[in-house]
Amino acid sequence: MNVFTILILIVAPSVLVTVTAWLLLNKLLQSFGTQRKTELQKSALQQVTPVRLRAYERLILLLERTNPETLILNNYKTGMTCFDLHVTLQSAIRQEFAHNVSQQIYVTDTLWQSITHTKESILNLINLCASKCPPNADGAILAEGIIKIFGSEQQNPTETAIAVLKNEVADFF
Repeated sequence: MNVFTILILIVAPSVLVTVTAWLLLNKLLQSFGTQRKTELQKSALQQVTPVRLRAYERLILLLERTNPETLILNNYKTGMTCFDLHVTLQSAIRQEFAHNVSQQIYVTDTLWQSITHTKESILNLINLCASKCPPNADGAILAEGIIKIFGSEQQNPTETAIAVLKNEVADFF
């Protein structure tokens, strides 16, 4: 036997063993990595789920509190002028929204856009009705105009946003 044949007989099995060991270890490490990633995701989901549910709760409260009917009931006081009520309603909406703006990190962009659209639609409605009222007139005139227009809408933005929110919660679970 020549030297070349002897080298092949010695080197070939060791290369085969090395390649086999490398492939098995690589597959084992990938399996452990996948398992660890799954465990981390499960742990993160257990921690995020309660926070995300609270975000949904806060956003439904935001939508309910900025619903024009609720907004007027909570903010109108006898003796307010149209101007006073207009400013009060705008301020209340902006405060509610600012107080809950951080919740957007827990919800989809679609839901957040629906909520911001609702806010803008309600502000536009209030501004439209206020532009038709004399500033010193009784605030009840403005309140009545807002409720009348809001109630006449087929699908008001608040109901639409609430439906989007409920669908997202249902999809989440």
